[in-house]
Amino acid sequence: MYLAKSIAASGLKKQQLRIDNIANNVANVNTTGYKNARLDFRDSLYSAGIGPGPMRSPDNNIQRGHGVLSAAITRDFKPGAFQTTEGMLDFAIEGEGFFALRDVNGNTVYTRNGSFHLSVEAEGTFLVNGQGFYVLDQTEQRILIPFGVNRIDVGVDGTMQFNIGDNIVGTSSLGTFTFHNLKGLETTGGGNFTPTAIAGERREAFVTIRQGVLENSNVSLGDEMTRLIRTQRAFQLASRALTTADEMQGIANNMRR
Repeated sequence: MYLAKSIAASGLKKQQLRIDNIANNVANVNTTGYKNARLDFRDSLYSAGIGPGPMRSPDNNIQRGHGVLSAAITRDFKPGAFQTTEGMLDFAIEGEGFFALRDVNGNTVYTRNGSFHLSVEAEGTFLVNGQGFYVLDQTEQRILIPFGVNRIDVGVDGTMQFNIGDNIVGTSSLGTFTFHNLKGLETTGGGNFTPTAIAGERREAFVTIRQGVLENSNVSLGDEMTRLIRTQRAFQLASRALTTADEMQGIANNMRR
């Protein structure tokens, strides 16, 4: 009976984690560049027992499970819908790739959120994101904006032209990169990702940059609501199994000879 309660309890805990994951997706349905996350499960340890029969053989071997474990949170990197903003410093990536950012600790992180703005500092004016992370060029250097620039034009290949009136006073490029295995990217919050060993080597992403456009979240509310209903049903089933196991244990404890 204890094993039955333990298995049911593990199901309750993991379904609660799935509900939390769904809630996080729904909360980010309007977050620029957000990628939908799915919680995957795997079986817990199995123990083998020999079933009834005249001979002990693999055919008579009974595998008994011990519940469910969380396997991983898998990100869906399919693109979201594009929204035109006409903002000079709003960019969307069409294709497989990420903008490169330098965080406050000097680490390079990657994002699909191309909502940038200017940060005026003692060293000059730099292109940054909403968290204050520096946007990097193709050589992983911070993008320095020349003094007095009043217009920035960005080509579909990511090349940047800094203009004062009709005069071009400097150029740069938006760094875009991708990885062999996008499933190996780990979220660091704020729509940013950092590569792990299984992401593979980083390489230049040959994508199309669209200025004045942002990429919306790829979360589908319809899919999330369907997943929520299925999760609630699984939660109810695990709850009922736990209650039944507890009642059976109570009957056994109250038996008298």
